[in-house]
Amino acid sequence: MWRELAPVGRHPDSGGYRRYAWSAADLECRAWFRAQAEARGLTYETDRNGNQWAWLGDPLAGDAVVTGSHLDSVPDGGAFDGPLGVVSSFAALDELRSRGVAFTRPLAVTNFGDEEGARFGLACVGSRLAAGQLTVADAHRLRDADGIALPAAMESAGYDPDTIGPDPERLARIGAFVELHVEQGRALDLTGDPLGIASAIWPHGRWRFDFRGEANHAGTTRLVDRRDPMLTYAETVLAARREAELTGALATFGKIAVEPNGVNAIPSLVRGWLDSRAADQATLDAVVTGIERAAREYAERAGIDLDVVRESFTPVVEFEHALRDELAKILEGSGDTGRPVPVLGTGAGHDAGILSASVPTAMLFVRNPTGISHSPAEHAAEDDCVAGVRALADVLEGLACS
Repeated sequence: MWRELAPVGRHPDSGGYRRYAWSAADLECRAWFRAQAEARGLTYETDRNGNQWAWLGDPLAGDAVVTGSHLDSVPDGGAFDGPLGVVSSFAALDELRSRGVAFTRPLAVTNFGDEEGARFGLACVGSRLAAGQLTVADAHRLRDADGIALPAAMESAGYDPDTIGPDPERLARIGAFVELHVEQGRALDLTGDPLGIASAIWPHGRWRFDFRGEANHAGTTRLVDRRDPMLTYAETVLAARREAELTGALATFGKIAVEPNGVNAIPSLVRGWLDSRAADQATLDAVVTGIERAAREYAERAGIDLDVVRESFTPVVEFEHALRDELAKILEGSGDTGRPVPVLGTGAGHDAGILSASVPTAMLFVRNPTGISHSPAEHAAEDDCVAGVRALADVLEGLACS
């Protein structure tokens, strides 16, 4: 499975993946998912929001155990973020069948659409729509860098955008959702553990900073006469790093758009996107407030107009303690780990976090030896990946089998 999926959407120059929602690469990933489901005799379906499902047992019976993740990527992303969870879910089902277990609850593998938000700027679109955390009107307003609206992208890919919206009936039939994911950090590497259980997802959000100045000629305009928003943006980037260090949070300006974007032109507009995360809400509020305050001070001093817009926000997610404790009990009793499984928080968002308001959810993490993620250098050792499959199989057996 890994070898089949590996070439899809991989850019020949960067070596990273560009599997953007509703693109040709995304459709190839979706075709791969469907082929895996049909090869195992599973019931395949696509829900009203474009999320894919592969069912063992009756999808309408209720109290189902669901596992899976996503197959899309960030720009030039790594091979493991998302796909490891989907591949491991199919592999775990194969493992359970080889054990000859009897399933007492329906089991499903899922691929949630547009988790990364690389094309339309909003993460977890598929799960947000299903959970009612993204309205149909707001979804229809989403546009990519070329101005293509989400409904148009779905329609061109052969999906009906008129069906999108909350899916409470489907979510009500799920008794538990367990998502396996490569760790996006080095906590497990530092403790020497191949696996971990998620405790919580930090609160996080994305803010757009629009710095507006005055376009002018780079070769003739005196420095003292310039209203250059790039300078104010640069100062704000440094302020973000400083505020993050002071508060113990994370703050990153990772995307920028410039107008008119000419080598010999002073910009009229610099638009930067801030990603910020912290262990608790108070700390997140403090770091974002500090960054915005510094940006406004710099802008006022330089004669730059500044607008700040919060484009997305996800509050802290505490995974259900009962399910989390059950996973720990299953794994500690399986004999695969030999010691208690560490429980750790994460600053990365996931579909499991979105669904947690509607469904009991939990997450397993597989060790990442370098901690690198959202990069072609993202990696997990094969032995650790196999340990993840076995752990997921143990968990699914404990939850869905007699």
